[in-house]
Amino acid sequence: MKVTAVTCHLLQSKVEKPFTSARGWLYTTRASCIVEIATDAGITGWGECYGPAAVNKTLIETQYAPRVIGRDPFDVEVVWEDLYNRIKDYGPSGFSITALSGIDIALWDVMGRATGKPIHKLIGGAYRKELQAYATGLYFIDMDRLVEEAVEEALEYKEQGFQAIKMKIGLGDPKLDYRRVKAVREAVGPDVQLAVDANHCFSVPQAIRLGRMLEEFDLMWFEEPISPEDHDGYAQVTQALDLAVAGGENDFTRFGFRDIIAKKAMDIVQPDVCAAGGISEMRKIATLASAFGVECVPHAWGSTIGLAATIQFLAALPDQPPALRPMPPMLEFEQTPNPLRDILAKEPIVQQRGIVRVPEGPGLGIEVDREVLNRFKVA
Repeated sequence: MKVTAVTCHLLQSKVEKPFTSARGWLYTTRASCIVEIATDAGITGWGECYGPAAVNKTLIETQYAPRVIGRDPFDVEVVWEDLYNRIKDYGPSGFSITALSGIDIALWDVMGRATGKPIHKLIGGAYRKELQAYATGLYFIDMDRLVEEAVEEALEYKEQGFQAIKMKIGLGDPKLDYRRVKAVREAVGPDVQLAVDANHCFSVPQAIRLGRMLEEFDLMWFEEPISPEDHDGYAQVTQALDLAVAGGENDFTRFGFRDIIAKKAMDIVQPDVCAAGGISEMRKIATLASAFGVECVPHAWGSTIGLAATIQFLAALPDQPPALRPMPPMLEFEQTPNPLRDILAKEPIVQQRGIVRVPEGPGLGIEVDREVLNRFKVA
C-alpha cells in the first residue's frame, strides 16, 4: 500500500458568543487544518494540526506532502523521522511539528483502517474502555459578571454529570482570581474536582503568590502558570507549591519534553497529540514521563479528529501509577461552542455523566461527514 495524495482542508466556523482567556485574544471563530491521506488501496486516513490552520496547510503542502506521497503508511516512524530531519534546521518546534502531527495521526488512522483495528490496539491495547472527562470552560465572556458567569457555567457542567471541571484564571488581579475560584468551588462542592488554567500569563513570583492563595481549594492542578519557555521558572513554581503544577501544551517532541521531565519542572505534562508530534511522538513523551514519575494528561483542543486521536492515545496509556484503586488519566473535553468538534463525525463523540466511551471502530474509530466538512471548508 502506498500514499497517493495528501490533502489539507482548512475549516472554519463562527463563534456566536465570543470568549477570551488570560492571553487577551478574543475567539470569534474556531478553525482547524484537517489532513486527509489517500492510498492506492482505497483507504483514507484523517489527522488534525494544532494552531493557526492556514500556516499548517501551507507547510504541509509545500514541505511535507511531496515526501509522504509514495510512502508505505506502515512506515509511520520512518516517515516521521524523515519529515522531522527535513525541517528541523528551520525550527524543530512550533508549526513544523504541528503540521507533522496531522500527518502522523492520519497515517495511524490508515493503518488502523487497513488492519480493522482501533489505534489503541496498534499501540499496545486498551487499559480502559471508558474515560473520565473533565469539562474545560469558564472562559471570560461578560466582564461585568466574571464571578457570576463562572458559577453558572460550572453548575451547568455539574448538572450534566461532569465530575471534574477546568476553569480559566488570569484576570490581572489575584484577589479577583481568588474570588472567582472560591465562588466556583463553593458552588460545585467538594466532590467535583477543579483545576485552574492561567494560559501562561504570570511571572514566577505572581504564580507562586496566587498558587499559595488557591491551595485551600483542593485543586487538581495549576495549569500553565508561566511562560512555556521558562522551564527553570516552572521548577521554581512546582517546588514552591503544595499544589500540582501542569503544563506542556506549547512544548513539542520528546526533545522538548526531555529536560522538563528529567528535572521534574512540572508535576503533570500535557502534550497535545495534534501539536507535540502526533501519536508516534506522544508515545515517546509518555514513556519519558513514566520513567521519571511524572504524570501525563494530554491537552486537547480542536475538532472531533483531534479529540478522537486523544481518546485512542489515552485508552492505551497506563495508570499513573498502577494501584489497587487506580487514578487513570482524564480526557480534556473542552465545552466552548465548536461544530467542528460536535458534528464533523457521523457519530459524534459525546459524554454521558462525565464518561466518554473509547470508540472500537478501526483507526480513530470515527467516520468524517464529508457534507459537514465541505460546509465549513474555506480553503
